Amino acid sequence: MATFVKRPSGKWQATVRKDGLSRSKSFLRRADATKWARETELSAERGLLTPAFSINASEMTLGEVLRKYRDNVTSKKRCADNESCAINGFLRKCSKLAEMKVSKLRSTYFVHYRDQRIKSMKAATVVRELGWLQHALDVACEDWGQNLPQGNPVKSVRRPKIDNRRERRLQQGEWQALLEAVNQARSPLMKPLLTLALATGMRRGELLTIQWKHVDLERRTVFLPQTKNGRARTVPLSPNAVAVLMDLPRGNDRCLPLSGNSVRLAFERLRQRAGVVDLTFHDIRHEAVSRFVESGLSLAQVQMISEHRDLRMLMRYTHLQTDDIVAKLAAVEQA
Repeated sequence: MATFVKRPSGKWQATVRKDGLSRSKSFLRRADATKWARETELSAERGLLTPAFSINASEMTLGEVLRKYRDNVTSKKRCADNESCAINGFLRKCSKLAEMKVSKLRSTYFVHYRDQRIKSMKAATVVRELGWLQHALDVACEDWGQNLPQGNPVKSVRRPKIDNRRERRLQQGEWQALLEAVNQARSPLMKPLLTLALATGMRRGELLTIQWKHVDLERRTVFLPQTKNGRARTVPLSPNAVAVLMDLPRGNDRCLPLSGNSVRLAFERLRQRAGVVDLTFHDIRHEAVSRFVESGLSLAQVQMISEHRDLRMLMRYTHLQTDDIVAKLAAVEQA
């Protein structure tokens, strides 16, 4: 008997079962799925649907799905390193769940996993983990012939609410303290990295991938061929940013040949030496964008620099100009 299920990707998954054996395959069109199912049913009637050729959902465990997903899907993503580490961690810490056959998985298992993880991890991290778990099972069904009788069990798991909005601004003396605390001998590139971060509003990952071939000091621009949002953009440079770039050595293709982890560790040490509390590297980007708004640039101009997806995401920076607006209103009344 054949069954047809339309997957979230839009593909049609056809499954043929007979005598405890099953075979599944996905198609873009239902007509193709129906044709394949008829041919497979004929093969089953002739006794050709043997265990050696059947792809039964119970033959793969969640761990097997995740390993195959890690090696064949995650490896092609931009976030391959981070996601691979997360999958490996899941396989180590959730060995019992990983050993379960995918046909036996239920949403309650992943609800329990979510509730345990949220106790020690940020909501955004848990949401990302549930995301690749759901996608891995979708791929297993659509591309690897696996069959989930009750659908993808992760899809119905409610995601925790992400509230990572920060409004941390540099307080008086903090920026100077950070620059003075830089250990030039140990981390000679940290000071120019920090200076460029505040001058351009670029993300840490973007700063670390700047290549000299994409820097145009005459036009005072930096071209970023790939960014967090997957789009290329050109970032204008202030005179201060140009001066910093001109002073950097050119012995490497990258302007700042540092790893993300080394910057993270160096910034933690730097912050401790400077006595600056509760400041992240990303807060410097927030400070930069806030200063762009306060300098009088329009939100559209700031959006071009910062690459926020829409103007609504920039609206949270406008409240930072309240004092300026009060002063201007007072000036209007006096006039």
